[in-house]
Parts: sequence; C-alpha cells; structure tokens
Amino acid sequence: MPECTTPLWPCAMTGAAACLAGFEGISVVIHGSSGCYYYPATLLHAPLHGTFILENEVIFGSGDRLREVIANLSGKGGRIAVITTCVPSALGEDIRSMVDDEEIIVVDSPGFAGELEAGYRAALAALTPAVSTEQRGVNIDGISLSDPFYEGNLHEVTRLLHRAGITVGTVFSCDRAGMAGHASPLTIGTNGDFGSGVGSSLGGTLGIPALRSTFSRLADIMDSADVDPVLKELDRQEERAIHACDKFLRRYDPPGVAVFAGAAYALFAADTLERYLDTEILVVGTRNNLPEQPERQYRVEKLAGLEEVSRTIADAAPDLVIGSSFERSLVPDRPFVGIIPPLRGKVRLSFHSLAGTAGMLSFIEEVLNACMDRTA
Repeated sequence: MPECTTPLWPCAMTGAAACLAGFEGISVVIHGSSGCYYYPATLLHAPLHGTFILENEVIFGSGDRLREVIANLSGKGGRIAVITTCVPSALGEDIRSMVDDEEIIVVDSPGFAGELEAGYRAALAALTPAVSTEQRGVNIDGISLSDPFYEGNLHEVTRLLHRAGITVGTVFSCDRAGMAGHASPLTIGTNGDFGSGVGSSLGGTLGIPALRSTFSRLADIMDSADVDPVLKELDRQEERAIHACDKFLRRYDPPGVAVFAGAAYALFAADTLERYLDTEILVVGTRNNLPEQPERQYRVEKLAGLEEVSRTIADAAPDLVIGSSFERSLVPDRPFVGIIPPLRGKVRLSFHSLAGTAGMLSFIEEVLNACMDRTA
C-alpha cells in the first residue's frame, strides 16, 4: 500500500480540494486521516471537513465514519463533495456505494494520483462544467485557492475586463457552484497550470505580450468591447517597467537567476526578467509537467523534490532565487522573491497579483528591491 505522508510539493488531493472549495455552495469532505485533512486546510485557508479515519477503520472499513460526516452536513444547503485520500483509495473502497446519493460529488484523488494540477482537473471534471451560449462576458480561469496570488489575479483581470467594457462570466474556480454549468463560450486565463478547458481560450494574462495578444483577440471577437484603454495602459505601464530596469542596470550588473515554481509562473518570471532586465536565466525548475511551449534559450526541467532543487542551485550559483520558502531556506544569503507556496515569514493581507499589468509591475518591483537590498 502506498505510504501516506505529507508531500513536499502539494499533491492531487490538495489540488482537488483547492478546486472544489473555491465554489460557494459546496461542502468539501477530505476522506482520510487527520494529516490528509490538515495539510490542505492549512494551505488553502478554506472551510474543509474531514472524516479523520482511524487504524481500526482502515481494517474494518470507513463507510460508517464517512456516512456520519455526510449526515451532519446534509440539510444545510448546497452540495457535498467527497475527496478520497491514499488509504481508502489504496484499499479499493467503493465510495460511491457508501454515500448512496447521486447528488454527492465523488473525486478519487489520492496523493499518489499525481500533481496538484491533476487533482484540480479531476475535481473540475467531476462538476461537469458546461458552456451556455446565452451567457455573456468572458470566463476567467486559472484561479486556485492553492495559489497565493489568486485573489489579486482575479481582481486585476476583472479590472482590465471592465476597462474594456467586458463582463465576467464564470470564474474557475472561485464562483457560485451553479455557475460551472453556465459558463461563457469565451475564456481567458490567469495561471495556465490551472486551465479549465471550458470554452474557447483566448489566451493568458501573465506579462505584457500575453495581455496584448489576449485583448487583441477579444477585440476581434467581441464587437461591443473597447480594448483601447487597456492597450494604452499596457504601453504606459511597460514604459514604467523599462525605465525602472534601465535605471537599475546603470548601477548594477544584471543578476543570474534561478526560478522554481509551477510551469506557468516560472516561465512568466524567466521571460519577464530576460525581456526587461537582461538577466541570465541559469535554470528554470518546475514542480509540474511542462506544457508544450516554444523553445527557449534557457534550461527548463521538472524537479521532483528539494534534494534536486538543492543540487541545481549549488550547480547554478545564482545571484537571485525565485521560488518558495523551501528554496529560500537553501540560500538564505541570496536575494529572493517568492511566487509559489509555501511563503513563510511574511504577512500578506492585501491582494497581490502576478497577472495583468499590476502583477507584472509588482513582480519587477519585488525583484529590483530584493537585488538592491542585498547589494546596498
């Protein structure tokens, strides 16, 4: 039986919880041990429920415990979703027969089933999202409670759409549960690692080139849209970024950078710094599988855990590290910018974004300040 341990990188079970807990009107039950519950509950900061199965229930079956939890949630409105973890999945328990209610969503997404993103996609598929031709506006996807930037991304992309006179359709996954089945035919993304696959994707919003391309497509398709204010904003804010980076480069050499994150954020960070700060991208290490991308000049590879990250950093010897608190702990003496959880030791109350113009400016601002603070 697969060993049930707390993963270093968030796993499929956590991804499924991040997706379902983002929808208002769904009560999410983590069917597993207390450790399997507390990990996503701590990371997602969302109201989750657990069965907390014990050793004797592993031997004799966990059906009674699951039905008890479901009974306590029934009658409170909304739907119930059950996410299986390693133990009940490895034991082959038939969760669907245990719950005996077709309205209950069941997602078989144990930790050994794959990456965070795989669990997210499995949970979204279980909701059976659908497009409604009567739904106006544009969907926003790529929103996951596991992403520390999800609220900021949502606010920023909503702002840009409103500037173009475009309403927001369904937000995957941060919306009312019923909206999943009434999505707009058009979608734009904030984080490609959590793409919904719902509707026709018009592109992403990470970085100025992606924003220009996406809003130009919106203008071509939506006659009622007025994207000129957004395109002018992109030009204006890109000039600010160029000016700030040129000013930095008059005083300092461009840093050699190592980036560690999910594929979408990692490639955004590397491309942005290469474009505006003339940095040498020493390595990009991703936690998940890479989507098909144009070939880049720098090295990109998937890294399975912290030991591989540690060896990669030692070999690359970067001036700047971008990643999580894991990477920061390996090189506490180097400039650091956090873009993926865990991000410890820092209070975050306001909405920080990586998407949109605000996200691009905020990221460059963090990089420049981190480098200047260590060289001052």
